Amino acid sequence: QVQLVESGGGLVQAGGSLRLSCAASGRTSSIYVMGWFRQAPGKEREFVAVIRWNGSRTYYADSVKGRFTIARDNAKTTVYLQMNSLNGEDTAVYYCATAPAWGRPWISGQYDYWGQGTQVTVSS
Repeated sequence: QVQLVESGGGLVQAGGSLRLSCAASGRTSSIYVMGWFRQAPGKEREFVAVIRWNGSRTYYADSVKGRFTIARDNAKTTVYLQMNSLNGEDTAVYYCATAPAWGRPWISGQYDYWGQGTQVTVSS
């Protein structure tokens, strides 16, 4: 099993930045990709970004491209989501998740382990 713990969420003003972290533990050798998803109140969970575990490939949702950056700390089993130029539409609970293959990484169903989520609130 893989355990995931997110951190770094909080309240930020529009235009500001936050960096989320997702620390993985347990059977990390089974991880091929780590993705970030988010879910706003009353909305379905949506894909944000994904990184291949070795850091060689990334992919972003159009809504965050150019504003968010996903990266992995090679010295640690931690993936970061740097979020810049935040706006109200970014308000959501953010989840990290892992999958054993690249596949179609924008589809939440292919992820097998999920963190508990961290709240991001952007005030105007």
